[in-house]
Amino acid sequence: MSAAHDHDHDHDHDHHHVPANFNRAFAIGIALNLVFVVIEAVYGWKVNSLALLADAGHNLSDVAGLVLAWGGALAGAWRPDERHTYGWKRASILAAFFNALLLLLAMGSLVWEALQRLRSPESVDGWTVMAVAGVGILVNTATALLFMRGRAGDLNIRAAYLHMAADALVSLGVVLAAALYLWQGWQWIDPVASLLIALVIVLGTWGLFRQSLHLLFDGVPDSVDLHQVRSALLALPGVQGVHDLHVWSLGTAEIALSAHLLVPAGPVDDAFYRDAAEQLHDRFEISHATLQVVRVGHMKSCEA
Repeated sequence: MSAAHDHDHDHDHDHHHVPANFNRAFAIGIALNLVFVVIEAVYGWKVNSLALLADAGHNLSDVAGLVLAWGGALAGAWRPDERHTYGWKRASILAAFFNALLLLLAMGSLVWEALQRLRSPESVDGWTVMAVAGVGILVNTATALLFMRGRAGDLNIRAAYLHMAADALVSLGVVLAAALYLWQGWQWIDPVASLLIALVIVLGTWGLFRQSLHLLFDGVPDSVDLHQVRSALLALPGVQGVHDLHVWSLGTAEIALSAHLLVPAGPVDDAFYRDAAEQLHDRFEISHATLQVVRVGHMKSCEA
């Protein structure tokens, strides 16, 4: 029976790959949003605006979302130990999932609120609502911009970005609705605007929810084509078959692979592993690959 080579190509800098540090962005975002929640709740109570009070509650869910995303990012950076050999990288996927869930639930409550308001429209102090929601646009846009550069590479940061961008949109809708109310006196405009905003946000969040749920169950990341990975491995010198190919996400910014390679000619050298690792990293951004080389006879007994 041939000797099996189990090889983890990861060099140390790859192994403990930590995404860009967003600690400052999280701290600023949470502080800004907490201050805004207090302002919004106070004015909503003063002018008897249900829209502002509901939005204050919604913005409080944003603070929770940011805390969640920050916790996920921090836990994901913890180093592996003997109990958690991969570290806590999955925390960032969990945070992205719960962030999407939180946003969908917040939109559900916004829709419910809007439908109640459509049944019995109320008059509001349009100018105050406009002014407070205007501050909301600034706060949410500023917070979203803090996470903008990280949204492409990390699902958790993208969740935080989407959450804040969605809120800027909610605040913009509130401003426009208040302006139309002041201009035309339409009491129904506020709940109708809320419904439209909720619809836009649910459509935008659904992809994030689906993707994070997919990764939670070790789904192949959307950026990886499994057929192409298999072809790349089959193209390596001497490889005649690929078995037990698994590709999954360790966290929201790191992809892992494991596979058995069928090499009838026998043992391979370090250059073979190095070439395989580089190809997987450069073509598919797989930073953590474990390849096991086996001969045909051994493979059959394994498969059996």
